[in-house]
Amino acid sequence: MPKAYWIARVDVTDAEAYADYMALGPAALIGNGGKLLSRGGQAVALEGPEPRQRNVVIEFESMDAALACHASPEYTAARKARAGAAEVEILIVEGLPE
Repeated sequence: MPKAYWIARVDVTDAEAYADYMALGPAALIGNGGKLLSRGGQAVALEGPEPRQRNVVIEFESMDAALACHASPEYTAARKARAGAAEVEILIVEGLPE
């Protein structure tokens, strides 16, 4: 079964409120099987729109696992904490078969 990659593009609009998300979000991702591969490091746009402030890549064992994490009670609470604190785009991409 191919792995899946959660790609999040984030512009923080309220750093103080976003800190509430950071207290919950990473733990929810890891606790639901995610492996953080990149989180907020340098990003360069070679084509297309400029990167957002934070660009995050998280590996999951499968597309189902990534979707289940997003729907989990833990990540739902993190999303609620993040509401109004950031502009967020999240995409889940299925990897190649192993």
